[in-house]
Amino acid sequence: MKPVFSAAQQLLLVIAADWTGRDAHLCRYQRADATALWVPVGQPLKVSLGRSGLAWAKDFATPGMTPGPVKREGDGCSPAGVFPVTALFGTSAPSEGAKLPWLQATPDLKCVDDPASQHYNRIVDRNGVGSIDWTSCEDMLRNDQRYEVGAVVGCNLAPVVAGAGSCIFLHVWAAPGVPTAGCTAMALADMSVIASWLDGAAAPLLVQLPQSEYEVLRAPWGLPRFNS
Repeated sequence: MKPVFSAAQQLLLVIAADWTGRDAHLCRYQRADATALWVPVGQPLKVSLGRSGLAWAKDFATPGMTPGPVKREGDGCSPAGVFPVTALFGTSAPSEGAKLPWLQATPDLKCVDDPASQHYNRIVDRNGVGSIDWTSCEDMLRNDQRYEVGAVVGCNLAPVVAGAGSCIFLHVWAAPGVPTAGCTAMALADMSVIASWLDGAAAPLLVQLPQSEYEVLRAPWGLPRFNS
């Protein structure tokens, strides 16, 4: 699959050493329009990936032909591919104001990770659904800092496929070097900067790849050079 980059003016590029890498670097880029070159923004940031590394999201894998694993629920892999960043969430809005839809974390805000639920891979207010048909979910209001501020990654959408992965976020890490269950995590200060920078009008995209696939896809996908 060749993704469409034409509308994007903001890019988050995450590159890991290989498919099993749990540490990576994130670089930000922006451009004026689809014909302009990507320009780096800020310094590269250290991030943590899933405990099992990376695996292709469903839209980017051809079973038996594409090198690398394929993402599935509970595999501990962060998704590889290209994804829209669709919303922000947390306990309080970014200091410069949210320029993406903002989801206020409350005790009733949940992300459903039960593949059997009709709400699978959706963030819902449990008071606003007709019936609770899930047996597991992510609490969006936590008693640690992990979800103090974060961003929703549009993975496994249109259509949502049961078991192909859910609740993929950018969020705050537990500590440097500690992997996630499948998200991309970083220091609170770095996550706060990214949340304030992201702008829905710029159609931001997250690209996550191991180094080997980045080298193959950089030119055909029109990606910038990555300097970590």
